[in-house]
Amino acid sequence: MESLWLLIPLSVMLAFIIGVLFWWAAGDGQFDDLEGPGERVLQDNDGTPESVHNKTA
Repeated sequence: MESLWLLIPLSVMLAFIIGVLFWWAAGDGQFDDLEGPGERVLQDNDGTPESVHNKTA
């Protein structure tokens, strides 16, 4: 029973810290574009750069 005096405040503090970190991430724009990175992977950008074509050997 004595351990509850330690565990309850620690769990409340941990929940508060997680809430603050989530609030900060949401305000900072971390969750603005969830589909963009996944769609960029599918784009066909496998061509060679123009600097490779212009080299003289």
